[in-house]
Order: sequence, then structure tokens, then C-alpha cells
Amino acid sequence: MSLQNYFSSLARYHVWATHKLLDVNLKSLSDADWRRDCGLYFRSVHGTVNHLLVTDNIWYARFAEGHSPRIALNTELHAERAAACEALRHAVTRWSPWLATLPPERYDGQLAYTRNNGEQVSIPFAPALGHVFNHATHHRGQLTAALTGMVQPGPELDWVYLLQQEAKSP
Repeated sequence: MSLQNYFSSLARYHVWATHKLLDVNLKSLSDADWRRDCGLYFRSVHGTVNHLLVTDNIWYARFAEGHSPRIALNTELHAERAAACEALRHAVTRWSPWLATLPPERYDGQLAYTRNNGEQVSIPFAPALGHVFNHATHHRGQLTAALTGMVQPGPELDWVYLLQQEAKSP
């Protein structure tokens, strides 16, 4: 499998898992549980969803737009649940169309960007892109653990389930 196809699959998974978590599992939480401190790195489900949105926006800007927004990783972009979920639902859909524009040799290059502290960084492009999707998977896992701790059904978000679903489609 080429890197183009691999990252295309990861981008589809990013959308599928995020939408499933938002539309099925987090949708049924009470407002109190949505904001409850669950001991997550960003404390609550609300804080973690906002963090996912902040970081998706940062990394998309670095990769697709060539600039590095300087914004705290715990910034609350949306105070209201519906707005935060809708913004994240939209944000994750940007990756697939952008990836389709990349020439294969781009994956062998570097990604240069500026960290929040002003440090200039240049790292290998493909592993950095992998980080974007891996990071989101990590925090979706935290949200799944929070749901389980609240005695809510935990979603089955393994990538293999999407791959099996796609294999069944004509």
C-alpha cells in the first residue's frame, strides 16, 4: 500500500471514529456529565472535545495552509456542546480532500512549522501526519474511558471495524 492510500484510509477513519463518537455516544450525555471533571488530561468531555478541535485546526493549518496558529491547547473554542461538536465534525472532514491533492513525493519531505513557544521545527512529513491521526485516536480513547466510567456504552472505534465495513461495500 502506498503512503497516499495509507493516509487516505487514516483520514477516512478519523472522520468515521469522530462522527461515531459524537453522534452516538457523546450525544446522550447529560449536560452535567458533558462538563464533569473525569480526570482526563483536559478534565471533562467538553474540554477534551475542544482540545481535539484546537489541535485538528492547528495541524491542518500547519500542513495544508502553511502557517502555525499560536493558541493554547486548552482553549475553549466553543462553550456550547452543539457548536463544539459541529465544529469538530466539520474539521475532521478537511483532511481527505487535502490529502488527495498531494503528490506522492511529498510524503518523503519535511514539515516546517513554529511551535507555540516560537521554536522553529522541521520534522519528517509522513510521521508528523501520522501523529495528527494518532493524537486524535488517543483522545477518543480517553473519551471512551470517560464514558465507561460514567456507566455509558463505550463505542467500538477500532480502525479494523471501518476496514471491515469498507470491505463489505461494493
